[in-house]
Amino acid sequence: MHGMQLDAKIPSGPIEAKWDQHRFALKLVNPANRRKYDVIVVGSGLAGASAAASLGELGYNVKVFCFQDSPRRAHSIAAQGGINAAKNYQNDGDSVFRLFYDTVKGGDYRAREANVYRLAQLSPLIIDHCVALGVPFAREYGGVLSNRSFGGAQVARTFYSRGQTGQQLLLGAYAAMSRQIAEGRVQVLPRREMLDLVVVDGQARGIITRDLVHGTIERHLGHAVVLATGGYANVYYLSTNAKACNVTATYRAHRRGALFANPCFTQIHPTCVPASGEYQSKLTLMSESLRNDGRVWVPRDASDKRAPEQIPEAERDYYLERRYPSFGNLVPRDVASRAAKAECDAGRGVGPEPERRGVYLDFAEAIGRHGRETIRDRYGNLFEMYERITADDPYRTPMKIYPAPHYTMGGLWVDYNLMSTIPGLFVLGEANFSDHGANRLGASALMQGLADGYFVIPYTLADYLARTRYAAIDTQHAAFAQVETEVRQRLDALLAPKQQGGRNPDHYHRQLGRLMWDHCGMARNEAGLKRTLEAIPRLREEYRHGVNVTGGPEQLNQALERAGRIADFFEFAELMCLDALERRESCGGHFREEYQTAEGEALRDDEHFAHVSAWEYRGEGERPVEHRELLRFERVPLTQRSYK
Repeated sequence: MHGMQLDAKIPSGPIEAKWDQHRFALKLVNPANRRKYDVIVVGSGLAGASAAASLGELGYNVKVFCFQDSPRRAHSIAAQGGINAAKNYQNDGDSVFRLFYDTVKGGDYRAREANVYRLAQLSPLIIDHCVALGVPFAREYGGVLSNRSFGGAQVARTFYSRGQTGQQLLLGAYAAMSRQIAEGRVQVLPRREMLDLVVVDGQARGIITRDLVHGTIERHLGHAVVLATGGYANVYYLSTNAKACNVTATYRAHRRGALFANPCFTQIHPTCVPASGEYQSKLTLMSESLRNDGRVWVPRDASDKRAPEQIPEAERDYYLERRYPSFGNLVPRDVASRAAKAECDAGRGVGPEPERRGVYLDFAEAIGRHGRETIRDRYGNLFEMYERITADDPYRTPMKIYPAPHYTMGGLWVDYNLMSTIPGLFVLGEANFSDHGANRLGASALMQGLADGYFVIPYTLADYLARTRYAAIDTQHAAFAQVETEVRQRLDALLAPKQQGGRNPDHYHRQLGRLMWDHCGMARNEAGLKRTLEAIPRLREEYRHGVNVTGGPEQLNQALERAGRIADFFEFAELMCLDALERRESCGGHFREEYQTAEGEALRDDEHFAHVSAWEYRGEGERPVEHRELLRFERVPLTQRSYK
């Protein structure tokens, strides 16, 4: 069943002029009137912190909510490799259009052209702004900003701070936000988790939160709500995301009427430390930047058990360089991940028996060419992290890596103004779907989060506020009372005594994660997805009746926190699998085994699936309704993606 076709409110005119013309057409809020508006920002990562800093600077009253003890602990801090921008400092042929082209192609032609062009257009401004904030980007000897390459591009456009770019960018955004805190325009409420959205007369007017220290349920009112809560890769249980990352904020907004777009578009990052045990709780990313100097290989002979340094060059298969000579080790993430899986499936993987789920990432040639000191300057903290985890020294022996869930391109559907289908609910960064299509290029997540927060939402939110009439309400309104009651009922159900022999929340999450990884991970097929759609409701019922949550509601209770997030993962996982089943093609990170080229590459069906699938929640036990936004490609012609 298909619903309406969605209107993304894309401005008319040439793509190069759309954003500038649109900014002029947007209504403004008089500076003296801005202090009359209250804006709620949920999430304090790059998108949330930059939005809060920008809106506070403009004069709005901003409340920022984060479940960490400090906004500085948002998961953006974990980003390692860099941020893209079309500065062309290397004089190697880069431009705004080339970044736009690479991003559309890298996303396998499943992103909205207008949004992607705006992102590329804003990228140089992000670098200038961050430098002005004091972000310590790497520099060449002469003082100019340095660049390196990332996957899916043949130019060097990635700005970086060694292997901790996300941390430095977040500290810059936090510093800007802190200035507004001191001015009294931004209020940060840490250790609060958004548990539901409040909609009044069709408008997003507030949220219900839980104080994670004391367990208090709170109501918060605003004229608009901005969600910047990240992605849902933890649906797989094992991922590179922080353990607390979850889908609750966006999924609860979805249940209140926001359409969820392309939930099956998930990114499996090719360079992660392989899992080492059944009870491991998360995985560790090794930055894509390592593929600048590292070469990926496996033994040519599947039975070769020698240590990697003992295997001569002639007996190694540098399979990415062999299969994709134009891009080599810097192919996009989805391509590199599937290639690693194919090598391991063929029995040529390395690592502990019997799984042998790993490939080598070797720096011997780069160390020989540049010297150990240069490599340490580029990747020293990453090498140190790897050695602490594995006890192997990457300067002496190759890293072992394997793909792992990392990022989610799906998210709440938003129009060109970043507003969802609920008026007044804006969605920024990884929490929305808009810019990356079916596969995100490396170093583009930080770019999108900061573009949305610093340069887009200040204009589009003002337009919404200027055009909207508000009823005079407070948190005693019946809608707040109703949503709070529903939140309390959910918490009480989780805490209710369960049948004897109940298990802790992670026990069930681990089962769900394995199910999703096996059948809705790097590869999917119709039979596996249908089996998973039958299995999830059974497992969800087991969870509801068997999960054992200790402690009470009016206290610090991390078991209760996890239980609520996992309950939402159980519902959301079903939507992911339904979306993957209905998208009968392969594109980017969505690889349906039935649809591939003779060479094993993703085979798109542009005639039937060049659209965004945006799903509407219809109620408990009801099948969601799919709405579509048709994608039109006027500047980047649709072609079969090739990196050979």
